[in-house]
Amino acid sequence: MNEETQAYLKSAQKQQVNELIEWLRIPSISTIPAHKPDLLDAANWLIKNMESSGLENVELIETDGHPLVYADWLHAGPDKPTVLVYGHYDVQPVDPLELWETPPFEPTVRGDDLFARGASDDKGQTFIHVKAVEAFMQTEGALPVNIKFLVEGEEESGGAEIAKYVPKNKEKLAADVCLISDTGIMSPTQPIITYSLRGMWAGEITVMGPTSDLHSGMFGGAIHNANQALAELLAALHDTDGRVMVPGFYDNVTEMTADERAVLAKVPYGDKELLAISGAPAAYGEPEYSVVERIGARPTLEINGMWGGYITEGFKTVIPSQAHAKVSCRLVPDQEPARIGKLIDDYLQELAPETITVKVESRGAGAPAFLAPMDLPAIQAAARAYGKVFGTEPVFKREGGGIPIVGDIQRELNMPVVLMGFGLPDDNLHAPNEKFHLPNFWRGIETAMVFMEEIVG
Repeated sequence: MNEETQAYLKSAQKQQVNELIEWLRIPSISTIPAHKPDLLDAANWLIKNMESSGLENVELIETDGHPLVYADWLHAGPDKPTVLVYGHYDVQPVDPLELWETPPFEPTVRGDDLFARGASDDKGQTFIHVKAVEAFMQTEGALPVNIKFLVEGEEESGGAEIAKYVPKNKEKLAADVCLISDTGIMSPTQPIITYSLRGMWAGEITVMGPTSDLHSGMFGGAIHNANQALAELLAALHDTDGRVMVPGFYDNVTEMTADERAVLAKVPYGDKELLAISGAPAAYGEPEYSVVERIGARPTLEINGMWGGYITEGFKTVIPSQAHAKVSCRLVPDQEPARIGKLIDDYLQELAPETITVKVESRGAGAPAFLAPMDLPAIQAAARAYGKVFGTEPVFKREGGGIPIVGDIQRELNMPVVLMGFGLPDDNLHAPNEKFHLPNFWRGIETAMVFMEEIVG
């Protein structure tokens, strides 16, 4: 990267952050219907910024849900690679609001960090690539590659519309590689290449006992309490080390090779870092696997919420008629979400005593896991870009979270996917006080530019 470009990037930093702050002010929460107008505002804001940055054919794509945004610049020539950039402009809800130190949609810079909902996940990281295009256009008048953008507004609520759009628009989205910044790095000085994401199955369990809540004095000891029954069933989902006890749950899990475990062992993250970030008193899980392996390479079954009976202020001595739990599974490659859901249902039906009935309902179709070979040329180009900008070679890691559309892009568009993120472990994704470390934002812009140069070869 030449001196003129370096000088431009330094001079543009304040303006880049001010623009990002404008976008972050829009409360584009996709899971809350009342925010539908805000999603449209966020999409239109992005369109205007893309146009001013030098992208062409920018369009709002209406859907049955929240709109998609498409843009491109295709003048590098047919002999140059085409990069498809994916991102999302929707954000998570902000509850509990009282835990935010500053309002979630009043972006605030404190030190080197920008605090706002969506700062890291994923407006800030998506914006990196728009500003990388702008930097090339301002300094060189052209890009080294052809580029396309597809940005959705439903990643945080399942991604149903983009999942329908991608297979119907294969020619329009055709590219040599898909580049996504919706993951993270280990520290401001230690980049990471994420080469795998876990998939997802989610569902709701309902335990039903009597037809209505009952007086605990008149019926206690004679009727199976739905809350108690639910607790008994949920306790049977794991052993004391956290292994999932559902028969068949691990059938399709491929064990890591010794070589892969050696690669993951280089990730500077273990019990100490886990406990420092989480605040938990001790680590938990399968003892034969490291923390990094448990988080990225092993499947899980989590209890996300439980309720039943009288749970508001005061006291009411009832035996509840129903009890509920929300559960989810993080899945690894070759685990089929629908199959996992059926295995859980079958197991709970088998365990359920005759004193209750159990219903398991899936929430959405789920998403398969993603895995890419570490030696893919595009992934190696990303590794070189990280190394040049950060001055440190990246380590390789499996990520515990998921991005619903990644599997569809890999499968439907038949292209490699590169996950090149810039968030930090303490960015508070999906939690109060979400932030983005601004030096990572600026390094991210430069890294995205170097990646475009490196992918040309």
